[in-house]
Parts: sequence; structure tokens; C-alpha cells
Amino acid sequence: MSEDTNYIRIAKAIEYINQNFKEQPSLSEIAKHVHLSQAHFQRIFTEWAGISPKKFLQYISLEHAKSILKSHKENSVFDAAFDTGFSSTSRLHDLFIHIEGMSPAEYKNGGESLQINYSLFETAFGSVIIASTAKGICYMAFTESYEDAFSQLKALFPQAKFIQQEDDLQQKAIHVFQLDYHDLSEIKLHLKGTEFQLKVWESLLKIPMGELTTYGEIAKGIGNHKASRAVGTAIGNNPVAFLIPCHRVIQSSGHFGGYMWGAVRKTAIIGWEGVKTHAPY
Repeated sequence: MSEDTNYIRIAKAIEYINQNFKEQPSLSEIAKHVHLSQAHFQRIFTEWAGISPKKFLQYISLEHAKSILKSHKENSVFDAAFDTGFSSTSRLHDLFIHIEGMSPAEYKNGGESLQINYSLFETAFGSVIIASTAKGICYMAFTESYEDAFSQLKALFPQAKFIQQEDDLQQKAIHVFQLDYHDLSEIKLHLKGTEFQLKVWESLLKIPMGELTTYGEIAKGIGNHKASRAVGTAIGNNPVAFLIPCHRVIQSSGHFGGYMWGAVRKTAIIGWEGVKTHAPY
């Protein structure tokens, strides 16, 4: 089957999902609509879209539910679940927790029920702001401006309650800059992202300190060797600097490439980690 034919069928499938997501169509129903077997449709859809048909349907459904919750304050979680085609509010709740990292109620009020502690620390690579909820570290970024860093944090959780104070999670996180990994396993992360982003970020955590990998290798490692560009986008949206080591991913040519917090800082961190991990004892 030609690439053009695949594209036409995937476009037709996406249109079908967009028009019928409230009925929550099954894989077999979508595959039948484009005249393919379930297995073949699953494979080519995943190659083209970067996610499975089921996950694509979930994201479309979630975006609709989010629009319902945001459009009118009086809309309830039940209203959103019913209008999205879910059989119960628990299914919508599970989907929000899995993809957004928060409940529908927390999303509706913009994180109003969340208390976020934040502090500014000094490291060998400049100032870093670290923010945490009761669930874990939710934000960590190098910054040249405290005001800019705090503004970016607030944009992620516009209605949360912010308290400028250090806590145990932040202290454990900052110890990593002193190569103190004693409490590393106890550092919890409170992340909000798509399943693809979370999968990419999880793969970054597996890169040993002092070692590097490429965008292509990350894509291959998560089972989609064609997704290098999507991997790059997910890495660019990493909300937790250093702890999720996106600095250890470089271009296949050997060039270090860009970094959200500056290419010079990325080079410095890579060099520092290399020296520390290969230093004689």
C-alpha cells in the first residue's frame, strides 16, 4: 500500500473519530470505516500519528471534556462526562489523572485546590527555581530572572495557592547538584502531560549520568523509530530541568543541539557530569 493511500485512510479515520468521539467508537468500528483489518489499521495509524487510535480518541475526548468544564462555571464533571460519551464520571476522572496529572475538579478550578511551595536556589549552573506540591516536584527551571520563572510557574497552575518556602522535596532535589543521590529514589514528580510526553520523560530518567543518547535512540526506545521530531518536541516541553535529564540528549551528528535553558548551560552540565562520573577515586 502506498504512502499516499495510507495518508488518505488515516485522514479519513481521524475525521471519523472527530465526528463520532461522543459514541466512543471501538477500534474495529474505526478500522471498518476505512476498510482495513484492526491490526493493519492500528499499525499504520500509530506510524502516522505517533500514538494509537485508542489514545488519539482519548485525547480528543479529553479536550472536549476540558472545553465543557471551562466554558461555564456551572458545568459539572457529570455534564462533561455525559457530553463526551463516557458511561460514568469515574472513566473521565481516570483519564484526567492519567493524562493531565490532576482530577477534573482540579482542572476546572485551574489548580485552585493545590498548594505549591517554591524556592530559589543557587547552583554551579546558575539560579534554579524549584516548585513542589504534596504529590512531588512539579516544576524546576534554571532562570536569569526570578519574576520570569515565577510567571511561567503560575501559567501552569493559574489558580493554585503559591507559598514561597522550602520543603523536604526541594531539599532532596537540590542535593543532586552536589552528586548526593542518597534521597534520589525518594524524589517524587508531579507531572502533567500527554501519555507520549510522559513516556519520553520517563525514558530520559533511564539515561545514566555521564552518558548521552540521541533523539532517534529515544524514539526507538519508546517503540516508534519515526518519532524523532515528536520526541524533540516532548523534550522541549520538559517542566523539570536536570532531574529529568533532557540535557543528555544530543543530535545524531554529535552536536549537542539546543536546550530550553541555554546551549552554553547544556554544554557545561554535560562536561561537569562527564568529569564527575569519570574522576578517579
